[in-house]
Amino acid sequence: MDQKILFKQMIDFQKATFDNSFKAMSTLQEQGEQMVSMFLEQAPWLPPEGKKAIAEWLGTYKKGRDSFKETVETNFSKVEAFFANSENKEEAESD
Repeated sequence: MDQKILFKQMIDFQKATFDNSFKAMSTLQEQGEQMVSMFLEQAPWLPPEGKKAIAEWLGTYKKGRDSFKETVETNFSKVEAFFANSENKEEAESD
């Protein structure tokens, strides 16, 4: 089997694994966020400043998660482009 095909299959597998794992992690985090939101609604003893801090924390966490996913997807695209370019170069050289 050609090494480039093998590497492309490995990258595709890793990307699919990342996507599925990230989706599962995001689902768990969203459920956790809903639980925290329900807790905050039912916690009259928590001052508004505390609720605001927790809301900001959740927003920052979500923004970081989205930024991480974007970075990983960008790097997967770069790797895929690298393999596509190397295939194009070999085809041009063989012509």
